[in-house]
Amino acid sequence: VQLVESGGGLVQAGGSLRLSCAASISTESINTMGWYRQAPGKQRELVATIASGRGSTNYADSVKGRFTISRDNAKSTMYLQMNSLKPEDTAVYYCRALGRRVGVAFDYWGQGTQVTVSS
Repeated sequence: VQLVESGGGLVQAGGSLRLSCAASISTESINTMGWYRQAPGKQRELVATIASGRGSTNYADSVKGRFTISRDNAKSTMYLQMNSLKPEDTAVYYCRALGRRVGVAFDYWGQGTQVTVSS
């Protein structure tokens, strides 16, 4: 299973970016997908998650009201729309997929995409 992130880049504070995470398998077998980030010298932290079914979402307090997570099961892709970006949002953003396939649980990570917000 591969998760491939894209959409990162350099943006000024107040700007927007949309990250994408394409999965190499059908998202039907994925229970939860999420975005995490890691800034230099800091631990990796949760940004947002989205569950299968009703698509329940969960956000870190620091991004609530600014970021929106979504998934398109037909395209096996998850998105993170990031608005009103701040310099403190600068980090490598990773997508994660947890689920079960052929009775075996899995937990996969993408390779990450850099987001840099200039002040």
